[in-house]
Parts: sequence; structure tokens; C-alpha cells
Amino acid sequence: MGFAFFFSPLRLPIPKLEDTVRRYLNAQKPLLDDDQFRKTEELGRSFEHGIGRELHEQLVAQDKQNKHTSYISGPWFDMYLSSRDSVVLNFNPFMSFNPDPKAEYNDQLTRATNMTVSAMRFLKTLRAGCLEPEVFHLNPDKSDTQTFRRLIRFVPSSLSWFGAYMVNAYPLDMSQYFRLFNSTRLPKLSRDELFTDEKAKHLLVLRNGNFYVFDVLDRDGNIVKPSEIQAHLKYILSDNSPAPAFPLAYLPSENRDIWALLRQKLLDNGNEEVLQKVDSAVFCLCLDDFPIKDLVHLSHTMLHGDGINRWYDKSFNLILTKDGNAAIHFEHSWGDGVAVLRFQNEVFKDSTQKPAVTPQSQPAAVDSSSAVQKLSFRLNDALKAGITKAKQNFDATMETLTLDFIQFKKGGKEFLKQKKISPDAVAQLSFQMAFLRQYGQTVATYESCSTAAFKHGRTETIRPASIYTKKCTEAFVRQPSKHSTEELQQMIAECSKYHSQLTKEAAMGKSWPHYSSQGFDRHLFSLRYLAASKGIPLPDIYQDQTYAQLNHNILSTSTLSSPAVNMGGFAPVVPDGFGVGYGVHDDWIGCSASSYPARNVHEFLQCVHKSLDDIFHVLEGKHISS
Repeated sequence: MGFAFFFSPLRLPIPKLEDTVRRYLNAQKPLLDDDQFRKTEELGRSFEHGIGRELHEQLVAQDKQNKHTSYISGPWFDMYLSSRDSVVLNFNPFMSFNPDPKAEYNDQLTRATNMTVSAMRFLKTLRAGCLEPEVFHLNPDKSDTQTFRRLIRFVPSSLSWFGAYMVNAYPLDMSQYFRLFNSTRLPKLSRDELFTDEKAKHLLVLRNGNFYVFDVLDRDGNIVKPSEIQAHLKYILSDNSPAPAFPLAYLPSENRDIWALLRQKLLDNGNEEVLQKVDSAVFCLCLDDFPIKDLVHLSHTMLHGDGINRWYDKSFNLILTKDGNAAIHFEHSWGDGVAVLRFQNEVFKDSTQKPAVTPQSQPAAVDSSSAVQKLSFRLNDALKAGITKAKQNFDATMETLTLDFIQFKKGGKEFLKQKKISPDAVAQLSFQMAFLRQYGQTVATYESCSTAAFKHGRTETIRPASIYTKKCTEAFVRQPSKHSTEELQQMIAECSKYHSQLTKEAAMGKSWPHYSSQGFDRHLFSLRYLAASKGIPLPDIYQDQTYAQLNHNILSTSTLSSPAVNMGGFAPVVPDGFGVGYGVHDDWIGCSASSYPARNVHEFLQCVHKSLDDIFHVLEGKHISS
């Protein structure tokens, strides 16, 4: 393991206002007719030269006085914590693990033990300051090497960032990592709070809606013996207690204000000590009593489950089903995919390469009945009624969600790179093409990218719908016979070039997560937040219907690829949208998508498959049929 005195990330730059307005208008152009665009352009220009300029100057001045953080960090925490929507579906995503390559290690008890021990090893390394810093390598041949690591270790920390930048290696902000463990989002009226108690030594385990805790660190802070952890988990798995009549786990799925009031009732009813145990636990391990049928069943299980066997407010839930399928389901306010993916990669690598127990290992001969505490909650009629209502709301909402998955097996990253086309651009182009084929229009599209290359960076938005994708998709969908194969190839190349520019302009980045600092969304968001905080009337640009339309993200997309991760997923962010998680692999493309009743996700994914078929056909020099 390397050492964490490496270097600190640069500060997140605030883009120039004129660049933000230009990029905003570029993103609006494919969504509007000429008259709408003219009006939006006028509002953009008057904002740039009027109130926007004043707000921008105030933002820059405020940023200069707060060098310990980034201009987006506070407003972004506020946005998440002030939202009153349920965290389930609206915010919490999941990322599922690949199976252990050694089949017999996918036994539920064996894998749960190994993953728990590996998670604790990660915690210990992190807290000892020995976790090798995350570094994003723009030129891995030079910087992602043992020589570079050895060299940089002996450079004084005040200079080491310079050596790293010389070889295009960018240290990532790791300020979110401490919230991975012992952390929970607490419901409060109007704005939630994040709670962390690093002194707590116990794990929270949920099975069949029952809550159990046992220590995974001893009094000296060392990890409890793996054979003892295995014994305690075996004890929990053999407990035949029925599910509680009123499962408490439904409550964190409620509207946040309703949950805040019910939580206060729980505290008033003598549950302070047990809630403290839940909130302060190192993390939440969820053991499900059924196997996974297919990828759609996996997605439903890991994204929301049945409501009784998750604690949705915990920084993360590590879920293991009966057949050893595993995933991380995480609460999103405290951090982004970068931190969770790093943790997931390390846990997968450690638990598969250095497993703490084998399928033949015998659990320790310890008295688990005294080491494991089963938590019981005191519920009065008001709380029972609250749980019943939360269950009704949960069940009704989950019934409206549809998930589906496709695999495009005719090619992937390798073929596209041979053709000098951006793989991410092709995936995004296929979504634009599919939506046009299905619904006949181009709509607001969101692709998340990370700003973790900057101090206290969070995320930025890439806007994949452009005048180039609009021209290209209309040619493919509406009039393929009017264009030669060469013309269609040229259009794909233009889309690829522009998408790469959006990502890089932004960015330091070609791979997931894209590392960006020069989008326009967070800058406009921060200016709006600043106006509201100073009591300044909402500037006209934000009252324009087209601003609301651009931020009504019908296509919400996110990509990841990792040797540890099988797939990821999330719900749509608007009722008439799609949530699209995708990965472009060496020789195939995977895409999981979600929708509510306003949209048909099965048909959408069929259209995505057809679009990828057509794009690959054209890149191979073949004609396509309409």
C-alpha cells in the first residue's frame, strides 16, 4: 500500500460566465425551435451582462474566502439533504459485484464473512492513513507504474503534486471516504443531517426484517477473528424468528419530513439506545433468504428490495442473497460513485484474492448467543400506523417501476477504438437514436461525470444531446436511404468528436468516471443558490420554461466499468424519464434501464439495440435498412 501524504487535489475552478452561457445555449439548441431558442438566447445574454455578472463576481469572491472547500460542495450537500423525497428510487443507486471466480466461495455465509472482513481491512487501512491515494491517470503508461509510485513517495508533499502533474496523473479528492463507515443520514424536518460515530465497533446485520448487532472490532480496534465473524453470521442465518409484524425498515423509505416526525416518536418511546446502535454501526449487512432468478430480479432486489431488509439511510448496505449474489446499495448525499467504486473494487479484490475463510473453514466455537444482540423496538399505535402507511406507499411505488436489461454482443470498445470513435459517444448516440425512434423527439439528457480530481469536487453534467446527435439520429431514423454510408460515418465521427470535446473540455478524462470541471450545470446551479441565499429575486433565465425543461432530465444516464462490478442501476429522475446505466466492454455493450408507467422501457431498450446495430453496420461500411 502507498502512503497518503502524496498530494492534495487542485481547487475546483469556477468557469468563466461567458463560457457557461455559451455551453448552456449549445445544450438548449437541439431541444428548441428557432423562436424558442431566440428567446432563450436573449435571456442568456442579458443574464451574462446583468445580474449574472454580479452573482458570478460574488461567487468568485466567496470562493476565494473558502479555500478549504469547493464552490459546489455546500450547495450540493444542501440540495440532497433538503430534498423531502424518499431516498429510495429518487436517490439511492446500486452496483452489483461480479461473482467470486471460485464458484464454491459464492456460498452466502462464506462470501458474507469474506466481504465483511475485507470491508474491515479497508476501514483499517483508510483510518491508518495508508490507503494509496486515488489517482486518475491520463497517461497510464508513464504514471501508473511502480517506478512512479516509488519516486513520488520520496518527494516532499509540497512538491509531489507537481511531479504527478508532469506525467498527467491527477490525485483525486478523498474527503468523502470517512463517511463510508459508521455513518447514516438522519431525517430532520426541512433538512436532514449526516451522522458519523467512528468510535463504534459493531456491525448491523438485517435478516428477514430483524436487526442484529455484534462487534467486528475488538477493544484495541483490531478486526475480530474471521472465524468468529463467520460463527456470528451463521448464528444469525440459523435464527428462525419470523419477520416482525411491523418492520421498522419501511420508515426510511418514507417522505423525509414524515420519517423525521416518526423518528422523533421512536426516540420519545424509549428507542434511543437501539437507534444509536443502528446509526453508528460500521455498515449494514443485509442477508436475503432467496436466490436471484435473472438480471431483472437482481436489479429490483438491489435497487429497492421488499422494504423490510434494508436500512436505506445507512451510508451503504452490503447485500448478499441466498446464492451469494452481492451488491452495494448506497445513500447518495454523503458521496458519489468514485468513493463507493474504489471501496467496491478493493473489497472484491481482497475477498477473492485473500479470502479470510474458505468454504471448508469451521466457524469458531464461541457463544454467539451472547455476542450477537438482537435489537427490539418499542412501538406504540402511532408508530405501528406509520409503518403500515409507509409499507403501503412503498409497495404502491415499487409496483410502478419497470426494469430491463440488454446485452449488445456484436462489438464494443475494441472495434470502436479501431474506427477512432469514442465508445461513450456511441452509447450516448444510441440512446438519442432510440428515443427519437420511439417518441419522435430529442429530449434533455444527463450524463454524470466526476469532479473528484478537485478538492471537495462532486459531479458535473455532460449534456450528450447536441446539434450533432440530432442531425445524425434524424438521418439514421428518418431518412437512412437518402445518405451514403460515408455520409453516415462522417456524422457518427462528428458526434464522437463533439462528445469527446464536451468530456475533455470539461475534463481530464476519457474513462469512467469522466473528470470534469468545465460543464455549465453546477455553475448555473450555484449562481441560483447564491441568489436565493441572498434574498435576490430569481433571475429571468431561471424562470424561463426552457431552463426547467433542460433540467427535467428525461434521459438520465451513468456509466461505469470495473472488474469488480457486474452492473449498476438507478430509477428515472422524473416520472416520464428513463434511468439508464450502461457499460461499454471490450467486445460487448451492456445497458440496464428503468421507467415508470409514462414510458415503455422494454421498447426503449429494443430501440437501443436496433440503434447500436445500425451504428455498427455503418461503421463496418454496410448499408442499413430503415
